[in-house]
Amino acid sequence: MSEKIEVIGVRFKEVGKVYYFDPEGEHFSIGDRVIVETSRGTECGEVAADNRFVTEEKVVMPLKKVLRFATAEDLKHVEENNVLEKQAFDKCMVKIAEHGLDMKLVDVEYTFDNSKIIFYFTADGRVDFRELVKDLAAIFRTRIELRQIGVRDEAKMMGGLGICGRPFCCSQFLGEFAPVSVKMAKEQGLSLNPTKISGTCGRLMCCLKYEQDGYEELIRTMPRIGSAVRTPDGNGVVVDLNLMTGMLTVKMDDAPDGAPKIFNKAFVKRLRGEREEQRYEEETEE
Repeated sequence: MSEKIEVIGVRFKEVGKVYYFDPEGEHFSIGDRVIVETSRGTECGEVAADNRFVTEEKVVMPLKKVLRFATAEDLKHVEENNVLEKQAFDKCMVKIAEHGLDMKLVDVEYTFDNSKIIFYFTADGRVDFRELVKDLAAIFRTRIELRQIGVRDEAKMMGGLGICGRPFCCSQFLGEFAPVSVKMAKEQGLSLNPTKISGTCGRLMCCLKYEQDGYEELIRTMPRIGSAVRTPDGNGVVVDLNLMTGMLTVKMDDAPDGAPKIFNKAFVKRLRGEREEQRYEEETEE
């Protein structure tokens, strides 16, 4: 068995990813503010998961340590950095305009120890910001990092209202983005019109993922469209189905020109004869 390691989960942004840290034998509660050692220096974060043991596979080694509980002075320093971030944002906007760069500044972040300032931006393509970095380094006299992000990350940082009228899921509770595909919309019987299944960010809506597991389970319990089936009224072919109600619309073999009939899936059995094999071969060839 894999060795288990004691960890706590720490989040650095309000709705950010949770990272594991070594509590060094100290007990922490959810909501505690802590100072931790990270790959980019000392940072102040909030405990999102209290002490627990996890398998070694879930931990990125070497596991960084919690240095201490955040003091009142530490929290005051965080507030001061927030003010500096707003000032840095305005100054960077001026420099972007001076250089005529085709980029959109989204956010600015100071590391806790002020050893680096990170400027997040979006752009349609690659941007030559070398001169911009030199100007910013001369102004702030510290390390400068410009990080290009995607439109989903921008939406998460900026926040806003979705087409449902509620705040963006990504800015409210999603720690990480899950892969979303058009196949999910198709399996859920939604319109494939991009404007109807895309969020404000222009990408497929994150909520398509929420009920996908349930839809996949329903799909496994029902014959697919085009399947040959046996019904109480005879054999036929499924021409439509409703996953939510479990009802199948079947075109009957003995009445090919007649109106299809509707049956509950509990009374329909899928046939695996010659017709099914022929349909499978045709799909494989395509």
